[in-house]
Amino acid sequence: MGVSPDRSDRQKEFAEANRLGFPLLADTDKSVAKQFGLTRLGPLPIKRATFVVDVDRTVLAVIKSETSMTAHADEALEVLKKRAS
Repeated sequence: MGVSPDRSDRQKEFAEANRLGFPLLADTDKSVAKQFGLTRLGPLPIKRATFVVDVDRTVLAVIKSETSMTAHADEALEVLKKRAS
């Protein structure tokens, strides 16, 4: 699942343009971001983070990178590969 403060119509456009295979949540009031400690002041009000969650709801990893979106995918995939073996 992806979460962003963008409106649902923008989420839909993004999901379609990038052919995502998972749902996106429009967190326009930033309540989800606040619960995970991802809000901040300034022009970029939300910190970028990826949470890798196991089927039993255990958080396996928290990946934070403001500059490299591929780092999120690469690190999450590595955590899942280790979990599978």
